[in-house]
Amino acid sequence: MKGLLTWISQFFQFSDHQTNFSTEILAGVTTFLTMAYILAVNPDILSNAIYLEQPKDLFGELVIATALSAAIATLLMAFLANYPFALAPGMGLNAFFAFSVVIGLNIPWQMALSTIFLEGLIFIFLTLFDIRRQIVKAIPPCLKQATATGIGLFIAYIALINGGIILPSETTTTTLTNFNQPTPLMAVVGILITSAFVARRISGALLWGILATALLGWILQISPFPSAIVAIPPFPKDLLGQALIGFWQVDLQRIWDFIAVTFVFLFVDLFDTIGTLTGVGTQAGYIDENGELPKANPALMADAIGTTLGALLGTSTVTTYIESASGISEGGKTGFTGVVVAILFTLSIFFIPVISAIPAYATVPALLIVGVLMAGNVRLIRWDDPAESIPSFLTILIMPLSYSIAEGLAVGFITYPLIKGFQGKLQETTITMWILAGVFILRFGLKALNLTD
Repeated sequence: MKGLLTWISQFFQFSDHQTNFSTEILAGVTTFLTMAYILAVNPDILSNAIYLEQPKDLFGELVIATALSAAIATLLMAFLANYPFALAPGMGLNAFFAFSVVIGLNIPWQMALSTIFLEGLIFIFLTLFDIRRQIVKAIPPCLKQATATGIGLFIAYIALINGGIILPSETTTTTLTNFNQPTPLMAVVGILITSAFVARRISGALLWGILATALLGWILQISPFPSAIVAIPPFPKDLLGQALIGFWQVDLQRIWDFIAVTFVFLFVDLFDTIGTLTGVGTQAGYIDENGELPKANPALMADAIGTTLGALLGTSTVTTYIESASGISEGGKTGFTGVVVAILFTLSIFFIPVISAIPAYATVPALLIVGVLMAGNVRLIRWDDPAESIPSFLTILIMPLSYSIAEGLAVGFITYPLIKGFQGKLQETTITMWILAGVFILRFGLKALNLTD
């Protein structure tokens, strides 16, 4: 056992990263608990479109597909890149898959999985030829900081919505709740509890905040106790390999829908992943003096292979999770954090009743505090330079308001080279930046003509 622990410590370079087993384990558990909601949410969304006879009849199999795809992709990230980044089927992309592609376009779900599989293969190709890393490299330092800040606000915004603190409003679009319901009250109590832990610098503050809030909600009967401790879901025999079978369903009538859907998944996932890796990489302190993410290609390859294998398992696009920042905030610095996350995702297959019983308001405090920490990157932006401040501000603003990391990056990519040009500083831009700006302008143009989503 001692030899194994020594090997793990050396392989993941604990001494170089000034970390240890207890810190990495705590970070892994925190990341897992912060994103464990995906085990219940992803199957719930996908089972509206992926079913045999009626919606939800493959829910149990989708739970396994979700857990295993997350575990495998996170392990790939851990061993290929040695980063504490966790991956799982992406929120937003799963809803697009289910409601827009399968239900909206009436595309068979097997064929829709084929588009995800093809997307993953294309990403593997782009990563092998260093194209994705060059795109990451092309992001100016100010947009990297803005991306981290924007993701922080995005996380906090999601948290407040999930906690019922922010509500939709016909008059003002969104508004603050009047706190006459138990859910937002519990979220606020959880925020205060977690803030107290953080203020006292208690180790594992985010994790203890999640558990304390959930336990309090169970005791007060605001949320039901877990119905069981252990449950064994069925083997996913109806999902495995269906992404390959789906290619046989592509005919002349569906070929353009197939191509269009594949393109949309490619486009959105590409910039969501780049934005997330840049944001959490900045939060973790991995961005080097040249403004680049070391080992970007191994990280991007883990993401690409994860998407490909996820499709074979029967789930929508697998992507890097912004919730990884919660574990990083607890001190996670190496891939061993990811190993812990992967182990917990694998074990979670047998503990779905407990995990699904953790109420959404219990994760609100952790996500909010992560948002606070990530927003600190805003101080590194040169606010006295309009070419940096305007694109950075728009990136930060658009991410939460559009509910999309990719859209925020798009606005930043377009405005940065343009304003640099207005300043007469074209030499400070790159060909890659102008190409990306052109791609995004074209994308917005097609969107305006209702030719793409």
